[in-house]
Formats: sequence, C-alpha cells, structure tokens
Amino acid sequence: MKKFFGLLILTLLSVTSCYSFTGSSLREDMKTVKINTFPNNAANNLPSLSQDFTVALQNRFLQRTTLKGAVENPDLLIEGEISDYNITPTSIGSATTTTSGNTIQAQQNKLTISVKVHYENSKDPTLSFDRTYSDEAVFNSDLDLNTIETAQVRIVNDRIINKIFNDIVANW
Repeated sequence: MKKFFGLLILTLLSVTSCYSFTGSSLREDMKTVKINTFPNNAANNLPSLSQDFTVALQNRFLQRTTLKGAVENPDLLIEGEISDYNITPTSIGSATTTTSGNTIQAQQNKLTISVKVHYENSKDPTLSFDRTYSDEAVFNSDLDLNTIETAQVRIVNDRIINKIFNDIVANW
C-alpha cells in the first residue's frame, strides 16, 4: 500500500512539473509587444477614455506575460481606436407629470463601449486579425452619472481588455 501511494505522489509531482498553468499560447521566441495609443473617435466620449484604456491594455500585457515593451519591430503590435461610447436607457419607469406634460423616466441605463483592434503577429502572421470588441455595464438611473461614470468605464474597459488579451495570449 505504501508503494502505491509513493508511486501516486511521484506520478503527480512529475505531471505537475511538466505542465504550466499559465494558459499562454505565446511562442517562446515572442519577446516584445508594442501597444499604440487607442484614440477616442466615438461621437460621445469621456476625455480620459483613450489614455485610461491604452494604459490598462499595456499594463495587462506587460504584467501578465513575459513580453517587454518595444518601440520598433515588435513581435506583437496592437493598435486601434475607441469607436463607440454610448449611454442609453435600458428599462423604462412610470411616467411623471410635469408642467410641460408627461416625461418617461429611465430606471436603468447602459454604458456601451466598442473598440476596434488591429493585431499583427510578426512571428506567425496567420494569427493577426482585425476585430471589434464591445461590452456594457448597466446601472440605476437614479445614480449621479458624474459620480459613477469612471467606475462604470473601468468595468467595461476591463471586460474588453480581457477579451483582447484572451484572443491574443490565451488563444482560446
């Protein structure tokens, strides 16, 4: 019985030492990444959106991979633009009477952000792509937009960055 457990432990140790749980499908010869500024070309916009999105995307790649930033000839190039930024009502509340007539009140609003991404992989050009990523966050309309907008934008940016990162690094 002791031999069985000893063999089982030895087998488990050898299997776990051979497998990495990082989930990264980047080739070992990929060393550098360049992430250009994503300009905010949306009709509606938050002034800091371009900088906040670009810095968060850069941080994700530099902190969660072994890639180093590059100025010229990167192995991976990521660039694009913020193409849409909208806040729209998602559910309607009861009508309220005002001096000018009935006004419909939104109970919830939805923030939607869309980002166009151009990705070039110099080591394996077949993995390069152009895609649009979009995500949203729903919030109560009785909240002050100026107070919560930055937090909602951070949530949506994080979701979009996760999608981009997974499509490039995890290749799921």
